[in-house]
Amino acid sequence: MNPILKNLLVAIVALFIGAMANGLLVQLGGSVFPPPPGYDFTTEEGLAAGMAVMEPKHFVFPFLAHALGTLISALIIARFAASRQLQWALNISALFFMGGVYMVTVLPSPMWFNIMDLGLAYFPMAFLGYRFGRKKRTSLGER
Repeated sequence: MNPILKNLLVAIVALFIGAMANGLLVQLGGSVFPPPPGYDFTTEEGLAAGMAVMEPKHFVFPFLAHALGTLISALIIARFAASRQLQWALNISALFFMGGVYMVTVLPSPMWFNIMDLGLAYFPMAFLGYRFGRKKRTSLGER
């Protein structure tokens, strides 16, 4: 298969799987740490309204969702891309990062969470996914 086409297909699959992991973790978070009484977190308006009464525990799963979604995507890319795995992993993390920046601008979340989320959940996780997913080199330098 053409390496460029393979890289593009791997990136699309990785992005899809990472986004699915992100969504599943966000949903799971609502079960583990239910929203404060009287707030509906299923809509953007309800989430924005309830942000002021959320406790730190309510931010655990959103952070995990962002970090693990990016990590999983980067791991898939590092393992299956034909070439330039780190570059592709960082490009995918940039897409997730743009989603994180969007969320920071539309939701009045606490500054400590914004800094932690944008600083740790995307590019560092992409690098870790790359490191964990890349193929080990043999003693002859082959893959």
